[in-house]
Amino acid sequence: MKNIFLFIALFCLVGVSRLSAKDIKRNHKNHPPRSIHSAANPVYDSLSLDQFGLSRKVFEFALKGWQQLKAAGRILNENIISIVDFSQPSNKKRLYIIDLANAKLLFNTYVAHGRHSGTLVPTKFSNRPRSLESSVGFYVTSDTYMGSNGYSLKLSGLESGINNNAAKREIVVHGADYVSEQYISANGYLGRSWGCPAVPLDESRDIIDAIKNGSCLFIYSPQNSYLSRSRILNRKA
Repeated sequence: MKNIFLFIALFCLVGVSRLSAKDIKRNHKNHPPRSIHSAANPVYDSLSLDQFGLSRKVFEFALKGWQQLKAAGRILNENIISIVDFSQPSNKKRLYIIDLANAKLLFNTYVAHGRHSGTLVPTKFSNRPRSLESSVGFYVTSDTYMGSNGYSLKLSGLESGINNNAAKREIVVHGADYVSEQYISANGYLGRSWGCPAVPLDESRDIIDAIKNGSCLFIYSPQNSYLSRSRILNRKA
């Protein structure tokens, strides 16, 4: 009798073990581990930034640079990151200001490029003074001032040979009346600046106050001439 009970107990134990193994396999299939991308970028997924036109690749470039600059102590306001996606035409809302700490998209709006960078889509970029072209790459925001374009925000370019002449060129964030849907409706594209990432006039103060005093700004270009030269993007973590 003891042998019969022992056999039944062993049979049940084996059955439970096999069932558990099947359940584990089934659960693994139905709920696979999160990919490296989704685990590393929960903000991108939670905000559905793809639906706003920002690709995961551009966001990951921005986040990589932000992490590098944060580790180097170059940014003071670590919560905010601003992304200008110059792979998009100017009639799209290609400026994204994201609160990383609270996973919020604070602004998604229009932003101008330089007069000599192109008409609808910018294709030419420069670090030269008086070029009237935009400069791509990573920046850190500085302090505000009242200038010829009203309330404005100074920028410091962090990439040598790419945008480090930003202060000398007076490349700043400011509002402009040519950055508007009315201008797009009349012309098919935004007005262009002298190289500054100009924003809508009615949003400019709120945008500047959100990103001032040491946050990271990334101006993206898909051109290999930038991507291959950027020491920040090509630095190993």
